[in-house]
Amino acid sequence: MEVRAVAKYIRMSAHKVRLVADLVRGQSVEEALAVLRFANKSAAKPVAKVIASAAANAEENHGLSRSDLYVAQMMIDEGPTLRRGRAGARGRHKPLLKRSSHITVVLAERGQA
Repeated sequence: MEVRAVAKYIRMSAHKVRLVADLVRGQSVEEALAVLRFANKSAAKPVAKVIASAAANAEENHGLSRSDLYVAQMMIDEGPTLRRGRAGARGRHKPLLKRSSHITVVLAERGQA
């Protein structure tokens, strides 16, 4: 049994979120949330939120135990980029790219074969 949760349009670049996702991929849900609680990255909070949401979906909708779940897949995709600008020297325009990302978490049961 696999359970998914998706967070879309997170206002953070996908590269920064992928650094945090690599920390918890393959770990149990409880270990992953503990690691993210003490990770010194701003992307840890939205990633933890999505993992907690997927765990809640598994408990509520499918009756699975939180202790049996692990992070089977975690995909970080690029979202739309807001193109803004700032005035530069000598009348120039300096582009500011405000990137966003989509976080998809898939949890699965461990040891059920």
